[in-house]
Amino acid sequence: MTKLRLLFLVLLFCPPPAAAQNDHVRIAEENAPAVVAVNVVKKDGSTFTGTGFVVTPDGLIATSRHVSADALYINITFNNGAVSGEAVGVAAAGNVDLSLLKISARNLPYVTLGDSDTVLPGQTITVIGNPRRLQNTISSGLISQVRKKADGVIWHQISAPISPSSSGSPVFDEHGRVISVAFASYKGEGNQNLNFAVPSNYLSELAQAAGYALPSPEEEPRTAGADGNPFISHIKKSWEILKRLVKDL
Repeated sequence: MTKLRLLFLVLLFCPPPAAAQNDHVRIAEENAPAVVAVNVVKKDGSTFTGTGFVVTPDGLIATSRHVSADALYINITFNNGAVSGEAVGVAAAGNVDLSLLKISARNLPYVTLGDSDTVLPGQTITVIGNPRRLQNTISSGLISQVRKKADGVIWHQISAPISPSSSGSPVFDEHGRVISVAFASYKGEGNQNLNFAVPSNYLSELAQAAGYALPSPEEEPRTAGADGNPFISHIKKSWEILKRLVKDL
């Protein structure tokens, strides 16, 4: 039993590696419920589906501006299949491809925005989107480069695959915070994973200008309950490992 006690203490108090704490699986589990499909009927009668994500529990949703542009009607589909009532456009950025929609709701799961000014080329990212309407598809990649356009606007070049219907997908850093919003890719023969995203600080500015207060990064995890806490998750994993070891004795 002395060896078992020692093993339990090691599992309990030695933190798991950072990669294990901040992996794509955890980020997806915590944030997928807040990622939505944005279903649009355009004024010309055509239909369009993009991606969005909830940024406040009372139904403020971020997406790409071109997703909601010229919309006659918009609603939202959540990853559990629930469909909202009509979504109303409340703000659109003039210089970047971002817009905000609002639905009538309460206590929704939501994401937390990170500080995109700290983003560096080479850092790992996780993207949750709806490519070809395949809802809640998880992809990974890197920040390939931080690019400044001639007009001063910053873009994030990303290597994570981006397909049609993925416009508006949140791009998460290793801590599970949204650092940019995917909106475009270079198509054509010979082009591979040349995709672009709008930094999240532009989204923060858009929400503030529209009069919306976004939750701060210091608040508790929003979507997965206690399992979103890395320490709690580590305790659970440690307990499962210990039970298997005891069973094998």
